[in-house]
Amino acid sequence: MAKRYDRLKEIRQLDPERDFLEIYRLTVAYEFPWDVTRALELALYRTYAIPSIGRLLAETAELTDRSQKRYDDTALLLDTVAEHGFAAEAGRTAVRRINQMHRSYDISNDDMRYVLCTFVVIPKRWLDTYGWRRLSSHELTAVAVYYRTLGAHMGIRDVPRTYEDFERTLDAYEEAHFGWDEGGREVSDATLALIASWYPKPLARVVRGASLALLDDSLLRAFRYERPGPVARRLTRGALRLRARAVRLMPPRSTAHYARQNPEIKGYPDGYKVAALGTFPTPGVRGCPVAHVRGSDAPVE
Repeated sequence: MAKRYDRLKEIRQLDPERDFLEIYRLTVAYEFPWDVTRALELALYRTYAIPSIGRLLAETAELTDRSQKRYDDTALLLDTVAEHGFAAEAGRTAVRRINQMHRSYDISNDDMRYVLCTFVVIPKRWLDTYGWRRLSSHELTAVAVYYRTLGAHMGIRDVPRTYEDFERTLDAYEEAHFGWDEGGREVSDATLALIASWYPKPLARVVRGASLALLDDSLLRAFRYERPGPVARRLTRGALRLRARAVRLMPPRSTAHYARQNPEIKGYPDGYKVAALGTFPTPGVRGCPVAHVRGSDAPVE
């Protein structure tokens, strides 16, 4: 019978620079599928506190008028790359869709790089606090290589190389740019409403309160939310830590669990085609705002 830490032993036998995709899959689909989903939700949510990002998302109305579809499509596109990799047709199609959507807007390289950093740093910080174990050095290296590769395929310049580089870049960008924007607050409110909608209506207020209790003070200030009371924070964070202790006692997962299997994905009960996910640019829109790179890491067109 498999033991709780057997998969970690397997991960440590792999080369994180060469086998980064396999390590990333084992980590997100076997070891921490629920935690990584929550952490990536929080990662994307943090980006709304950058005024240039929050404002653009509000202007597109994708996260305010079509919140569930935007959530589904984002999760499924990222999930497809994780499940199939960068070389497989499905993975290439997912990256192509991501690039086509970004190409429609005037997004700075700095903002793109910051969003990428959140995907690396926030899951690690979440697991440090609420995971049943922390990420190993092998996993941290593999995660950094995975998102460094994704960044290259997206044409993002000056992508950090190590986890520490990603973390420094994220912290510096948030310190310099976190701030109030009406559009960012609108997108934040819509996201909190979406999360609450996944639960029975009587729980909606509790879920919103718990969501706010998970936010750090820098996010609360940027969105001008009232700081949750200490009791709400202790209860919310304590419940997540109790969950981690329970998960630690469970046998390891024997089959992979990807984001497409999550109950929060509501919009495709009959299945979906990766090429049809997301939004589509209108004819005549100018080219991609991020520079492309050449060679094996060139972004998928």
